Amino acid sequence: MDCRIATTRTTCAIGAALLSALIGLAQARAQTPPAAAAGAPGGAAMTLSKACEPGAGATVDESPLPNVAAALKQQRKTLRILAMGAAPGRVNARGGGYTEAIEAMLERALKGIDVIMINRGVSGELAAGAAARMKNEVALAEPDLVLWQVGTNDALADVPTDEFIQTVKEQIGWLKAHKVDVVLVGLQFASRMRRDAHYIDIRVSLRRLAAQENVIIIRRFEAMQLISQAAGPEPALDELDRDEAGYSCLAQYVARAITLGLFAKNMPPRPAP
Repeated sequence: MDCRIATTRTTCAIGAALLSALIGLAQARAQTPPAAAAGAPGGAAMTLSKACEPGAGATVDESPLPNVAAALKQQRKTLRILAMGAAPGRVNARGGGYTEAIEAMLERALKGIDVIMINRGVSGELAAGAAARMKNEVALAEPDLVLWQVGTNDALADVPTDEFIQTVKEQIGWLKAHKVDVVLVGLQFASRMRRDAHYIDIRVSLRRLAAQENVIIIRRFEAMQLISQAAGPEPALDELDRDEAGYSCLAQYVARAITLGLFAKNMPPRPAP
């Protein structure tokens, strides 16, 4: 967890609210889910809680996940996900973890698939350190997908944007060469960072890189900012993603992005924003 931005504990009333079924979304795009094409059990519709809905539009850039799709087609029917970057927080008062929540949601959505989350997050780690460590972790865990929270610590440490982007780009290339998909989780939201030039530059450059590399990015800053704005006169939700409600939303966004990514097969690369 990034620990240099002050935290405001915020209570979100999480209520159930159904979104459009993912199967319906796939049909609208005239695409066939990889799992269904392989004869695997169909996936359940993903849902977002009502409190998390305002940020949904800023969270999913759909890109294909070819290695995840291949994993779902195999007889082993397992999906291995390696979580890297900032150490995640809890998603409920019982101490349930962010990665455990993603695992449970994906197993509900991808029926018959055993999702295995390997959490190797380290608090305060810069992208360069995570990239170096990731090579060993990938060799040990043999994941189909890496979930990488990246950018916040580099922005706060004033790592030059070009250096940061080159590090992330090279690591994405390394993962692709080793047949591992990646989902990037972008920078944390804090109201005082909305006007910080370097924070903005890192955030925008990371989003542009994701588009260029055709990988999914969860635009966490924008999502949490939308949730904060939707709260109206309530206190701003600075660092919402560091408390239970915020990490609950983030877990939902990640699970939804991965599931939607399975329907993005054969999509052309996205133009840079």
